[in-house]
Amino acid sequence: MKSVKYVQIPAEKFAFVPMEGRTHDKKLETKPIGYFKDAFIRFAKNKSSVVAAIIILILVLYAIIVPMTCQNDYTLSLTDTMYLNYAKLPPKIKGLEWLGFDGTSRKTVNNATYYTYVALGIETGLDPIVEVYRADYNDSTASKKTTFYDLKVNNYYLMGDAVGMIYMTLTPDQYEDIQAWQDKTGIQVIYPAIQDAKQTSANVWYVVDKKGAPTLKNGELQPQYKTTTPSDTSYHSIRIAADNDPEKPLAYARVTGTSTAKSYVCRICKYTYFQYRYNCEPCFAFGTNGRGQDILTRLAAGARFSFILAICVSSINLFIGAIYGAIEGYYGGQVDIIMERISDILSGIPFSVVTVLFQLHLSKKVGVVGALIFAFVLTGWIPMSGRVRMQFYRFKGQEYVLAARTLGASDRRIMFRHIFPNSLGTIITGTILVIPGVIFSESSLTYLGIINLESSTMTSVGTLLANGKQYLSTDPFIIFYPSLFISLLEISFNLFGNGLRDAFNPSLRGVE
Repeated sequence: MKSVKYVQIPAEKFAFVPMEGRTHDKKLETKPIGYFKDAFIRFAKNKSSVVAAIIILILVLYAIIVPMTCQNDYTLSLTDTMYLNYAKLPPKIKGLEWLGFDGTSRKTVNNATYYTYVALGIETGLDPIVEVYRADYNDSTASKKTTFYDLKVNNYYLMGDAVGMIYMTLTPDQYEDIQAWQDKTGIQVIYPAIQDAKQTSANVWYVVDKKGAPTLKNGELQPQYKTTTPSDTSYHSIRIAADNDPEKPLAYARVTGTSTAKSYVCRICKYTYFQYRYNCEPCFAFGTNGRGQDILTRLAAGARFSFILAICVSSINLFIGAIYGAIEGYYGGQVDIIMERISDILSGIPFSVVTVLFQLHLSKKVGVVGALIFAFVLTGWIPMSGRVRMQFYRFKGQEYVLAARTLGASDRRIMFRHIFPNSLGTIITGTILVIPGVIFSESSLTYLGIINLESSTMTSVGTLLANGKQYLSTDPFIIFYPSLFISLLEISFNLFGNGLRDAFNPSLRGVE
């Protein structure tokens, strides 16, 4: 073996390092980041998920706030038959008429209907004809009369097939209350009722010939009377006494019943009657449905019910699935095999069949909503239990679990104090993604007519979709807004769930 020679280095070549100002340990300048904060930072980097979360928040606030602020107005009830007179009104928003929210639509009408519209404008001052696009002529006669008009009309003045007017039977107190409101506001609600011989099917009256056709003079309709206005000195004529005198065809009401149970049959302007009853002009941001209900508030009430139903179902499924999956994953072996076979049997039961059977039998005892919750919970917890089971198999062999078992921790403490919190991120993601699934399933069931959630105080998004499908070709806005709501909800929840999955899954940390 060769000897090793060491080189002698002179001492003067060495220099001592100064110790002043040297620190070996530095204080952390940033605060420690916890598990959930770290997940939130990752989630915030996903822009699409953040936008989806904002949309979901807006939809939830809409479902909470709108029914609370509009519950005393013209909103939800199905018991008021007066609402049918305001059915299928298109969206109208004051200040946004230039965007198309003006309550108008395009119609093609015949000659008689056109003059009926003109007469309504002469009578009430609420002219439904906004614009005449085109007039088609029939040259078969020498006079070349106009037979069809292509119009832009204000549907809020027409108010359905009755062309703005309706006959109502009022009690003496109701009659006097309307009269007093007219005197106070100067807005006319009760209009002269006409003799049947001079009354068109639309209840708009003007001079007619023997055949009932409109009489024109110099190309203009000839009103049978002059409507009073607040500027007229004869405005007090609004309070003309009602009677049954046939010599007074312009009487403002007709008395019916006995002297002790007297009532008045009056001809009412539906537009001004709405002002009298609700202290505002009719104006619906989403329009009204086929029953005359405000779609804005009705949809909000349906969305609130759908959210509550989905959250309840998700919570129950989380509770059952977490306990069931924890037992499976922690004990494993024969226990796991038996419990998995039970899950397999339940998962094979068709959900739609269960729902129908529950609605036919169980709903008589617990109600329609209770039977629906039972149907969702019967097999809805199985995916959650599988997710929890997988997480327990993943973590139960970790060192901290073995240490806790060595120190004498009970099985329940190890399961729900050590393993379960570490799998919480994945479980939360799965629970949140259950919500849109429940809402979509409920909407599908109500749309197909398997369940019926419609009542005077309750509805759902699926019910609104089912009720609006018959108006798809004539009044598409009735089904458009519920469809837009559920589309935004489903897309947003999917993007939001993807963001949560990427944020909470440790295997994806650091991956851009």
